[in-house]
Amino acid sequence: MFHYIELTKVWSLLEYDKFNPLYFSSSLFLFLFLGLLFAITVFSNSRARVYILLLFSAFFFYKNSGTALYVLVLSSLLNFGVGYVLHNAKAEGMRKLYLWIGIILNLAALGYYKYTNFFLRTVADFQGKEFEALDILVPLGISFFTFKALSYLFDIYYETYTPTRNFADFLLYMAYFGNISAGPIDRAPAFIEQARNYSVTREDISRGVFLIILGLIKKNVIADYIGLNYVDRIFDDPLRYTGVENLIGIYGYALQIYCDFSGYTDMALGVSLLLGFKLMENFNYPYKAKSVAEFWRRWHMSLSAWLLEYLFTPLQMGMRNMRMLGNALALLITFILCGLWHGPSWNFVIWGGLHGLFMVVGIVTNKPRTAIIKKLNLTNSKFLGFFRILFTFHLVAFAWVFFRAHDLKIIADMYSQMVNFFKPGVFPQFLQSYQMISVLIGIGYLLHFMPEKLSAAAYKVVGKAPLIVQAFLLAFAIWFSWQFMAADIQPFIYFQF
Repeated sequence: MFHYIELTKVWSLLEYDKFNPLYFSSSLFLFLFLGLLFAITVFSNSRARVYILLLFSAFFFYKNSGTALYVLVLSSLLNFGVGYVLHNAKAEGMRKLYLWIGIILNLAALGYYKYTNFFLRTVADFQGKEFEALDILVPLGISFFTFKALSYLFDIYYETYTPTRNFADFLLYMAYFGNISAGPIDRAPAFIEQARNYSVTREDISRGVFLIILGLIKKNVIADYIGLNYVDRIFDDPLRYTGVENLIGIYGYALQIYCDFSGYTDMALGVSLLLGFKLMENFNYPYKAKSVAEFWRRWHMSLSAWLLEYLFTPLQMGMRNMRMLGNALALLITFILCGLWHGPSWNFVIWGGLHGLFMVVGIVTNKPRTAIIKKLNLTNSKFLGFFRILFTFHLVAFAWVFFRAHDLKIIADMYSQMVNFFKPGVFPQFLQSYQMISVLIGIGYLLHFMPEKLSAAAYKVVGKAPLIVQAFLLAFAIWFSWQFMAADIQPFIYFQF
């Protein structure tokens, strides 16, 4: 009986439970990952490594999405087949036909699983009817693996990549656990080449450990703590708080979403380095950007590159005769679709549209702004650089409210409080009442805006340390981050996309 009960407990940890998914920051994942590392080390042959990673990735997907695993497998089979016939087609008409078949089938699957309820709810709202959501399980990372599949087909169509003939390699590209849930959106040529050639250097191990430590601190210590203990309270009921507290809540969310998403990315890059994969970089101090356009060159860089190459550039080329208006329309369309890609909600559409609008205004006002700056003799001045960073940050933070709020009333209430009930005298009380929140927000922004050479120096110290010291630092980071964790592990924000 004792052994039966214990085996039952073990099985309950491994089976699908929608209320208990598998996250990078969980103790179960860390335990299983150690087993994966051991298996990869023992069976270092490249083909054995591919199949071991496929098994682990399938389990990771199943643990988070259950039987929806079949959607990923069918999508992989479909895109592998379309890629094959697309590559072998000779006539341009047939090549376009195969490409469009692949695009339509991929977007149809994405549309059904992610947007059916959104569409039906919108129609019901328009008709003034009640709507009961359909029970549709959204597969883990469907937005991400759909974009990976589309980039695979586009690269074959544009003849920049010869498709792989090994389905296992392609399936690993689609299903790899390290980037399926929240990116980066890697490209097939680089990823599949690394799948075929296993290589882990001493530097890879050092950087991997450093990134995992950094990701744990960002996610568990900063993002989750300030989210649960302050930001969530503000966005749940902004009218209970003064304007200055709402403003701090917006600053807190800007830091939370950065630490949450970049923390996940750091862990994804770190565990991948230990497995012999160098994934795409996804963040480069985004709040140091001096324009919204630069922000998108620093934030979610793999998505930005995808949108630029496969959506914005074709749109821009198609409307090039319209000159500035064509550029503006291409930007607005790209970022409205970017917002919709993030989630089935009008809030996300507005958020994307705002970013597109900010960039359109930047294009339209570029010449007069440049003339004024030159006249004031501020070109390349430190003051101008600081002002641009500050202004861009507040534009991005303003837009984050639409990303985070559940409905437009919450947004209206927050900005109403900041305009009509700001009460700056409450700030000292905030510092006293939320001491840990204040410290973590201060540390978070300080680390983000500190000179990059200091971050490089920290990595250098960890990188030069013996492996036993690195292992100790990682163990300490795990222990320390768990001291800040709530009873329930908080999901990564981008897991929902």
